[in-house]
Amino acid sequence: MVRATRGVAAGAWYFELKVLHLGSTGHTRIGWATNNADLHAPVGFDVFGFGYRDIDGSKVHKSWRSKYADQGYGEGDVLGFYIHLPDGELYEPKQPFLVHYKGLPFRAETPKVAEQKTPDPVPGSEICYFKNGVCQGTAFVDIPGGRYYPAASMYTMPDEPNCEVRFNFGPNFEFFPEDFGGRSVPQPMSDVPYRPYELANEGPTENGTAEKKHLTAV
Repeated sequence: MVRATRGVAAGAWYFELKVLHLGSTGHTRIGWATNNADLHAPVGFDVFGFGYRDIDGSKVHKSWRSKYADQGYGEGDVLGFYIHLPDGELYEPKQPFLVHYKGLPFRAETPKVAEQKTPDPVPGSEICYFKNGVCQGTAFVDIPGGRYYPAASMYTMPDEPNCEVRFNFGPNFEFFPEDFGGRSVPQPMSDVPYRPYELANEGPTENGTAEKKHLTAV
């Protein structure tokens, strides 16, 4: 999975993605994933991701594929991704305590069992997908609280050209919907500011100096 560097925990937001190349063996799952989603697995593999599948337009969550759109998507299609998290900041889990080691952030300790549970759902929250400006319907509602990032996973057989997609975070979209069906009109993901994580080292670090730094969220 690849995941964007800016995420949202509240409000209505939107981004586009154009499918540039799939080839004869390529496939994709595109959607939203929180910072707790497994980056070594496809979008929708766990409780922290919600995917839209190319083959039959199905939706994927917790590795379970369900009927969604009437048909899939392919090369040349422009997909739209909408998320609405009303008052979502009230349901966002506390960020993990991180330490800075060899230039990278790491969790300071294994999360407690209570911290590993699925976050409470955000009442009234919704994810829906668009294809060439046309809404494919509501995909998910009352999703768990968290900070959600645009995400994509792509597959192809060995010795075949790689799949290729192009994200468009706005503000100029190719197929921005004219009608959101009564939903809140979203902001483009390009308007999301970077959100820093605080890193605090306790005790001596590798160079013998305790330090406290800030790191841009990834």
